[in-house]
Amino acid sequence: MNRLNRRLLLGLLLAAPLIVQAATPTPAKAVKPGGIREIKWEELVPTGWDPTKTLRSKGDLNRLQDGDPKTSSLMREVREVWDNAPTRPELAGQKVKLPGYLVPLEGQSGEWKEFLVVPYFGACVHSPPPPANQIVHVKAAIPAKGLRSMDTVWVTGTLRTERGDTDMGVSGYTLEGAVVEKYVEQPLPK
Repeated sequence: MNRLNRRLLLGLLLAAPLIVQAATPTPAKAVKPGGIREIKWEELVPTGWDPTKTLRSKGDLNRLQDGDPKTSSLMREVREVWDNAPTRPELAGQKVKLPGYLVPLEGQSGEWKEFLVVPYFGACVHSPPPPANQIVHVKAAIPAKGLRSMDTVWVTGTLRTERGDTDMGVSGYTLEGAVVEKYVEQPLPK
């Protein structure tokens, strides 16, 4: 196995704790005026789905070496599981607002009509993509301007459980007619 494959497997291992944290359900927030529900990334993951199950089932991963066919095989297996990660069909059709990091798609420059949104910095760009249920393909109503790769944004639109396969990763959700805003952290309640 070459160095790139070893780095990808390492990236999967490093991303796993973030995704496990995301897989811990939190209570749903109330619907905002206009029928828009602010959601968190963990709400996109079905209860009980464990993105690290395949990794944990293989025992001591420290024994894997460059050039070992087992390492390449494990990486393909994990990627297959993550690309087919289950979604939550009951969220389809809901108007939602979600914060995340912008991942531009090929062939665009400065005006983002379609892009991916991911839950953590570097996903899809500097590390292997997260599971499909942690990637949202955004289709903006009006092209977003003045944003760069990995800028934090709020996206608001109608959520669909629709898989998309791009050069940057497989998405499990699509956000249609999205309004895109630069992320501004909201003050804590007093």
